[in-house]
Amino acid sequence: MRAWMKSARKAQNLTQEELAKKAKCSRPMITDIENGNATPSIKTAKAVASFLGVHWTAFFTEEPITTHSERSLT
Repeated sequence: MRAWMKSARKAQNLTQEELAKKAKCSRPMITDIENGNATPSIKTAKAVASFLGVHWTAFFTEEPITTHSERSLT
């Protein structure tokens, strides 16, 4: 599960549907990525990451991710 993705999306006040539209992919794809049931293509990872404030490689690592907004809180 990518809890960091859901947190980042909510921090941007985006629904899954809104993020999907911005990233030009489907809402079920966003759901599957958040739940860890799918790994996005590099193109989708870059698009989603640009709206969430994370580096696109975050989707391909096991390490916990800190979003830009979380970094500014510390």
